[in-house]
Amino acid sequence: MSSQHKQTIPHDKHPHFGNLPLGTSGPLDCALMGTALLNTPYLNKGAGFTAEERETFKLTGLLPVDIQTLDRQVKRAYQQYSSRRDDLAKNTFMTSLKEQNEVLYFKLIQDHLKEMFSVIYTPTEGDAIQNYSRLFRRPEGCFLNIDNIDRVHDDLAQWGTPEDIDYIVVTDGEEILGIGDQGVGGILISIAKLVLTTLCAGIHPNRTLPVVLDCGTDNKELLDDDLYMGLKKPRVQGEQYDKFVDTFVQSARKLYPKAYIHFEDFGLPNARRILDRYRSSIPCFNDDVQGTGCVTLAAIMAGLHVSGLKLTDMRMVVFGAGTAGTGIADQVRDAIAADSGKSKEEAAKQIWCVDKPGLLVKSQGDKLTHAQIPYAREDSDWKGADHSDLLSVIKKVKPHVLIGTSTRPKSFTKEIVQEMAGHVERPIIFPLSNPTRLHEADPADLNEWTSGKALIATGSPFPSVKFDGKEREVAECNNSTCFPGIGLGCVLSRTSLLSDKMLVAAVKALAAQSPALKDPDRGLLPDVVNVREISVHIAKAVIRAAEEEGLATEKGIPEGDEMLEEWIREQMWDPVYRPLRLVSKETASKQAMGQMGFSGVNAS
Repeated sequence: MSSQHKQTIPHDKHPHFGNLPLGTSGPLDCALMGTALLNTPYLNKGAGFTAEERETFKLTGLLPVDIQTLDRQVKRAYQQYSSRRDDLAKNTFMTSLKEQNEVLYFKLIQDHLKEMFSVIYTPTEGDAIQNYSRLFRRPEGCFLNIDNIDRVHDDLAQWGTPEDIDYIVVTDGEEILGIGDQGVGGILISIAKLVLTTLCAGIHPNRTLPVVLDCGTDNKELLDDDLYMGLKKPRVQGEQYDKFVDTFVQSARKLYPKAYIHFEDFGLPNARRILDRYRSSIPCFNDDVQGTGCVTLAAIMAGLHVSGLKLTDMRMVVFGAGTAGTGIADQVRDAIAADSGKSKEEAAKQIWCVDKPGLLVKSQGDKLTHAQIPYAREDSDWKGADHSDLLSVIKKVKPHVLIGTSTRPKSFTKEIVQEMAGHVERPIIFPLSNPTRLHEADPADLNEWTSGKALIATGSPFPSVKFDGKEREVAECNNSTCFPGIGLGCVLSRTSLLSDKMLVAAVKALAAQSPALKDPDRGLLPDVVNVREISVHIAKAVIRAAEEEGLATEKGIPEGDEMLEEWIREQMWDPVYRPLRLVSKETASKQAMGQMGFSGVNAS
């Protein structure tokens, strides 16, 4: 192909909204030249710079002569990716690519999403986090440590002006992806979650900020490792910890008042407590508590549609009453209350939670976590009845829905499943524990034990199942189909809070995309490959709910639904090369200088 070919650039998405601050049509201002431009991943195009751009930005002599299309660059990058010997090496390659050229990085993933998802996220990202201090090459994100609380505000202030940051993901690294306390390596989960918000919902990557709160670690392997890069001390809890978290939250709100804060992988004692402390005053979200609950509730709603049952008539057992299990229970409870007009206390009576001691009951007292208390049953209701194990509870409750978040592999035995199936026509069974080796049951077994009647969703991808020659898809409860769209709706509406009604609206929007609504043999949830369009619908529902509650502060949100969808799409970042327009450094914005968020930290 000739080096003089015409560069493929995006057409104006929606002319009505091209001038929005987050609009993605037209050229990008750029004040950088030469190697400074090539070292800025948000603006760098590598061999994709046009002949005119090479002249204007003094790149001739710094690049090979041939001008490459983005598609050709993707082809080369995919060949390089495929040559890596294992998934961890592929993950490391992708990290390196992201630090060089963000458009190419996201376009490569977008073109190979099904193949690469498990490499850039779970389970491979968990391996990268465990090896963070050994694989470390260059810092990404904001590192705050509990021994320097007085520096939190100044350290956060380096990342932009009050207008520059839309989305912050913060972790303390205590409970990472089912692999536990990973200390400072938790920064990689903040980065990975932000990658998913861009990939799945078009959150602008240069307007995001990953943060780790380094509070020490109780991971002995890390403490004994002389290469470990975090605080080498036992994890700090209590009053000092709470002060540290609050200093971060207050500083982030003061510095970036429009930013939405996403809490990620905090430990069981803190995740719900921190969310409850701040969600009534700032727009914030916890994916482990709320995201898992939202996507699971959407799958439940689709399953109830197939089985012809109303949410308000459903009985549900949750096996594993930790952060994820109680988060699912909360979302289901809130949806029952919203649909029926019942109080949350009354709605909670349709949910039974089972943990290590058996059914949660009130006599367990101080042993119950804050999140478990609403689901503890009266001991008198179970007087004389065994409630020490899951089978006993299933026999008495006769649930329509069984959720597994226990991390106890094979705990949904044939006896338990067939006991459940003996009382309901279409048992809805979701073994959600990750990784795959910790799943409560294999979907193929669930399908066989119920003679093909079970409606199944899992926490990891599984192949379709067959019974009597009929094939059924197994849905994956992938949070990435939900939390990015919720975040997009909050960012674009500039909501002052993320309310329960906004979350219910998001769930209903996701459930409405279920393939099973049209064909009961299809999956209960849409495939992640369609996630950007799903995110548009979720964001629209979130924005409308925010407007109805008087929480949306953005001006000029379109009234018509069709126009609102256009407005949303125009503000979703796409991995395409936009033309660059030279501006002077004296008048340049921080974006034009490549200094916004953590995407431009290589700029000089």
